[in-house]
Amino acid sequence: MIITNSTIISWAEISPIILNKDVVILEDKIIEIDDHEKVLKKYPGEPIFDAGAKILMPGMICAHTHFYGLFSRGLNIPGTSPRNFTEILNKLWWPLDSSLEIEDVKYCALVCLIDAIKHGTTTLFDHHASPNCVEGSLDAICDAFYQTGVRGIVSYEVTDRYGDLGTTQSINENSRIIKKIETIEERQRLVNASFGVHAGLTISNKTLELIKANLPKGHGIHIHVAEDASDEEDSIKKSGLRVIERLEKYGLIGKDSILVHGVHLNDKEMEIIKEKEAWITHQPRSNMNNAVGIPDIEKMLGLGIKVCLGNDGFSNAMWDEWRTCYLVHKIEKRDPQSMKGNLITKIAIENNSKLATHLFKNQLIGKIQPDYQADLILVDYQPITEMNKNNLPWHILFGFRDSMVTHTMVKGKWLMKDREIVGLSENEIYVKALELSKNVWKRYQSKF
Repeated sequence: MIITNSTIISWAEISPIILNKDVVILEDKIIEIDDHEKVLKKYPGEPIFDAGAKILMPGMICAHTHFYGLFSRGLNIPGTSPRNFTEILNKLWWPLDSSLEIEDVKYCALVCLIDAIKHGTTTLFDHHASPNCVEGSLDAICDAFYQTGVRGIVSYEVTDRYGDLGTTQSINENSRIIKKIETIEERQRLVNASFGVHAGLTISNKTLELIKANLPKGHGIHIHVAEDASDEEDSIKKSGLRVIERLEKYGLIGKDSILVHGVHLNDKEMEIIKEKEAWITHQPRSNMNNAVGIPDIEKMLGLGIKVCLGNDGFSNAMWDEWRTCYLVHKIEKRDPQSMKGNLITKIAIENNSKLATHLFKNQLIGKIQPDYQADLILVDYQPITEMNKNNLPWHILFGFRDSMVTHTMVKGKWLMKDREIVGLSENEIYVKALELSKNVWKRYQSKF
C-alpha cells in the first residue's frame, strides 16, 4: 500500500514533520518514505490510498489500563460514597472485579478496544482482575485483541485477597498465557504478556517469593506502586521497607518491570528505579479522580527514569490524558512553567514507543520510519498557524481532538476507515455489553 497526500508526523528525532512524501507499507511494516513519483516507479501496481491532505501519524500507545473496569460506568455505589483510596478499593473495584464472568471479561475488552480504535490508540497494556473466573480470563482478552486487530499486552493481577487458591490461580494464569504466547513467532505477535501483580498492599512476602520463583526469564512484573500513601504504610508494616525497596529485595525490579503511578515514592526509591532501568507509568486523570496526589514526574525525568503515559481505565482518548498531564502539574506546583509540552511528548511518544518496542522485541513501534510497524492513524486537523518541530506538542495539546481521528491502522490493516469500524458490528457488541452489565450490577449489589 502507498499512502499519499498527507502531512506526516513521524516522531523521528531529526524530521518529526515530513511534507510531500509518500509512505510505502508492505504487509505489516513501513518500507519506505519517498517522493510520489519515485515511489510509483519503484512499486508499480501497489494500491494507492489518498489521505486527503490529512495528518498521518503513529497510533497512540496506552502504557497502563484496566478493561475490566468498564461496567463501573454509571454504577451506583451503595451507602455513602468512598472517602479515601482504601474505601474506593473496598466499595467499588474489588466488589466489581469479583462480579465478572468470562463473557463479561471479553465484552469489557471488546468495548474498550473499539473505543481505542475510534480514538486512535493502537497499543494498550491491560492489567486484568476477575477473581471468580481467573483461568482463561487472559484468553478472553487476547481473543478481543485478535477480533478487533488492536495491539496489546495482557497481564493478570496476582493478589492474596482470595486466599492461597486465588493466589495460585492468578500466578498460574500469568505463567500460562506467557508460555502460550511464546509459541508464536515474535515478529508475528499482535499480543504479548507481562506478569501482573495488583499491588504490594495485597501481597504477602511469601507471595513475592512465589512470584519471583514463577517469573519467566525475559519478563517483568506489571504492578501498582505507591499509588496511595497506604501502600507505603502497608509495606513498612510488613517488611520495614518502602514499596520499591521491598520489591527490590525480592528481585522484582528490573528493565522489564512496569511500575504504575509512583505517587508517593521517595528519593531512594526513585534512585532504585533509575539504577534498575525499570519503567514508570503516569495516569494523571486517575490520580485526580482518586485524590491520591500527583507524582513528581519532572523529578523522575530529570533523574533519567523512563516515565510513560497510561490511562488506568479511563477513556482511551489519550490526548485527553496529555492535556490533563500538561495542566495538573502546573496547578500542583503552582508554576506555569511546569510540565512543558515537550515533556508530554517525551512521556507519551518517545518513552511509550520505547516501552512497546522493548516488550515486542522484534517489532519497532511508535514512529513512521522504515522497518517500523504500520500502526497508523489519520487526523483531520488543519493548522491555522504554522506547525513545526518546535511547536508540534502545543498544536496537539491545544488543537487536536479525538473526533478528528478518521482512520486507524494496526500492522498494515485498516481497523477504521472514514470513522467506520471495519469488520465488527459496534451495535451488536454494545447491545450485548449492556445486557451483560445488568447481571454484573446485580452481582455487585448483592455483595452489600
